[in-house]
Amino acid sequence: MPRPENTLMPNRLALEPSPYLLQHANNPVDWFPWGEEAFTRARDEGRPIFLSIGYSTCHWCHVMEHESFESDEIAQVLNTHFVPIKVDREERPDIDRVYMAFVQATTGSGGWPMSVWLTPDLKPFYGGTYFPPSAQWGRPGFVEILTEIARNWRESRDRLVSSADGVIERLRDAQASRRDGSGGQIPDHDLLVAGVREYARTFDRHAGGFGDAPKFPRPGELLFLLREHARTGDVEARQMVLETLRAMATGGMRDHVGGGFHRYSVDAAWRVPHFEKMLYDQAQLTLACLEAAQAAGDPSFAAVADDTLAYVRRDLSHADGGFFSAEDADSVPPEQAGRSDAVKTEGAFYVWSQSEIEHLFGDDAEVVRFRYGIEPAGNAPHDPHGEFTNLNLLYVARGVEDVARLSGRSVEAVTAVLDGVRERLFEARCARPRPHLDDKVLAGWNGLMIAAFARAARVTPLDEPRSAAAQKTATRAARFLRDRLWDADRRVLLRRFRDGRADIDAYSEDYACVVWGLLELFQAGGDPMWLDWARELQATQNRLFWDEEGGGWFSTTGDDPTVLLRLKEEYDGAEPSAGSVAVWNLLTLAHLSGGDEARAHGDRVERTLRRVAPSAQVARVVPMMMAAASTYRRGVAQVIIVGVRDATATAALHRVFTACFLPGAVSLVVEPGAHQTALAERLPWVGAMEMRDGMPTAYLCRDFACQAPVTDPEGFRAQLEALVAHRR
Repeated sequence: MPRPENTLMPNRLALEPSPYLLQHANNPVDWFPWGEEAFTRARDEGRPIFLSIGYSTCHWCHVMEHESFESDEIAQVLNTHFVPIKVDREERPDIDRVYMAFVQATTGSGGWPMSVWLTPDLKPFYGGTYFPPSAQWGRPGFVEILTEIARNWRESRDRLVSSADGVIERLRDAQASRRDGSGGQIPDHDLLVAGVREYARTFDRHAGGFGDAPKFPRPGELLFLLREHARTGDVEARQMVLETLRAMATGGMRDHVGGGFHRYSVDAAWRVPHFEKMLYDQAQLTLACLEAAQAAGDPSFAAVADDTLAYVRRDLSHADGGFFSAEDADSVPPEQAGRSDAVKTEGAFYVWSQSEIEHLFGDDAEVVRFRYGIEPAGNAPHDPHGEFTNLNLLYVARGVEDVARLSGRSVEAVTAVLDGVRERLFEARCARPRPHLDDKVLAGWNGLMIAAFARAARVTPLDEPRSAAAQKTATRAARFLRDRLWDADRRVLLRRFRDGRADIDAYSEDYACVVWGLLELFQAGGDPMWLDWARELQATQNRLFWDEEGGGWFSTTGDDPTVLLRLKEEYDGAEPSAGSVAVWNLLTLAHLSGGDEARAHGDRVERTLRRVAPSAQVARVVPMMMAAASTYRRGVAQVIIVGVRDATATAALHRVFTACFLPGAVSLVVEPGAHQTALAERLPWVGAMEMRDGMPTAYLCRDFACQAPVTDPEGFRAQLEALVAHRR
């Protein structure tokens, strides 16, 4: 498809389903999607490839598109000297990881948009991230870089090709030299404690979180610290988590009007967010809040989790049950709505002027201003580009008592005003232009979100409606994945669904995260169908991605020759790595099976944990893996309640369990009769568990050795408390 002369006509990307690629479909750049057509053009014409990688809600991707890819002048340079290719990193993490490894190795940093120049055989020789159109902020200009690379390609092609060959070989050697799982040591007590101390060393005792600005939420860190608190009783480990989550929940990182969390904070105090909202953040922060609520016995954290789930249910849900990927940071400011020359700005949907607050709330405006820190000139403590002049980012600036004192009102009067503030702000905000919604459904991210909804159902007492609602949402999403992203003929998972089209064979992370979600869902509702599918997906992940020689799971199958390196993702960043999640899953599956199957799961767990490098800093690199190691060292408890699910006495036993923090525990409510019979076919040990004296009965087990069954909630509480108090 040749590039039309009329630059308003779509290019090849108009035929792609990716929202990110479609955003570039009207660029004058002669974009190709990743594929043989582009590679053939590069080889036949002897041109280097310009590879641009990003995603649809990436702010600086939008900036670079507007500045460079919408420019006819820059497009002319790209189209003349290069073969330009666009890749959505969320659809093709395999491609992204290869070239991110190159960019990080050669520049010391990485990010998106990522810009990489390749030889026609796809080997990188130069790369970076965002480039301004001309030199500024100490960064070289994009036009100058394009011109210089084109000149070097003409004059020194052999040198560039040789350099690219060498870089790929070094990256391949580095991958091959990583630890295997045969001779290492499984992280022991000392290494786990050293990891906690490393977090304590970098903990921000004033504002929460770790290190200085910018602050990114890494829920894996919080889950590791909570597991170490459970294992050792370390109160400081728990306190770091509680202070961090509390700061995030009261600061600008959280959307106090619509719920959910923004991507990260650009300042150290969690006040000024980067406003995009990612599905994987909502899922993981929900899980962290639910665990914090149990660990601290503080329902305020569970309320934040519920609020986040409500946001996902309302704004990130497909009509048939799956979850969308993200909402953008940028949108049209309200005052420019409907204008043809409107320019999107970051955070426009979320910020407020004082005059808007006064107009909405009249005499009650001062209560809102004191509560949320509203100021006439704006309240952003960090605004280097003047984006938020005269605008306010909502955060909980003062407690109710302080608001009452400052406003001269009673606490009751202030509470009455605040009870209606959110609804009124929400209604007003609904009239604004919304940010772009990335409506693709990704298997792995959906798995994380299913895990979050299902965990909410598991740890909420059975007789509370919230439990059934969370389980229903998780079940609908799991059915969506089963119906839309499961290739029943080939028995493989697919990664992406959008506009009725599912494709891209799933990666290791997809299998791991979907299995996690299914295991949580099985434990929440007890439907054996989800356990069956989880087992099949785990077996498929092992077959396709397990490294029999070195241990651990590769990210890809290695079947695609255009992906130059078969990598193992061994860093728990904004998203947990496939290997870390898989170890969590196998720890659970080993206690939902037995015999040879359990031993095989245990062997893979141990071989993977032996790959962990023995240094104090390793917990900062793979916190989810270290959380798994903590669970491994403490041991996995099994909690089985046998009784009619909607019986009051069953709910009473379950309520006792939900009040107890037992991270990693396997739990089930087993209904006598057909349900128990179906479960016993898969879990033979369940068949022997009976109700005593016709009463719902709780069984607390460890490594399949059970304590005396109890029907009394107080007796069950005593057993659980004794188990919690038993440290390792």
